[in-house]
Amino acid sequence: MTPFPENAEKTMKDNTGHNGGNGNNAEGSVAEGREVERVLGALAMAAIFLISIVNVIVRYATDASFAFTEEYSVFLLVFLTFVGTGLAFARNAHIRIGFFAERFGPAFRRVCTIASRIASLIMFALIAWYGALLAWDEYQFEEVSAGLGYPAWIYTAWMPLLSIAIILRILQMRRGGRS
Repeated sequence: MTPFPENAEKTMKDNTGHNGGNGNNAEGSVAEGREVERVLGALAMAAIFLISIVNVIVRYATDASFAFTEEYSVFLLVFLTFVGTGLAFARNAHIRIGFFAERFGPAFRRVCTIASRIASLIMFALIAWYGALLAWDEYQFEEVSAGLGYPAWIYTAWMPLLSIAIILRILQMRRGGRS
């Protein structure tokens, strides 16, 4: 029982963003997309770290804190979660509970793979749909964020966009991969 697919070693090697080809095939574009997701995730983590550490230093030095830190940190954490989810689907390395699938053979494993991908597609389609409705409502009613008073839709609009990116990653998964 392993948390990684059978091709985990190959998958880990492929995560460098290089597929060994000339970059003109579909797998090359997937690898390039992985690199974009890795960079976006790293930038979000770095921004959360910097915002938080600067706020802590200022708070201890002056007994005051920056008002924007929580609002930006929460947004960046949600952004990081969605980008990381897309990257996990691109690498076929998301968390699995394979207790039953590994005990009932390849046919049952294939059924589990299809079921999990369909469930994931439905979930992220619902997040995209309702996230878009929420962002539209916030835009129409001119809702503002509690901390800084920015238009709330600016933060919410990323949820459906990143959900669509995750849906595309799910659809790009190789047919033979485990889920």
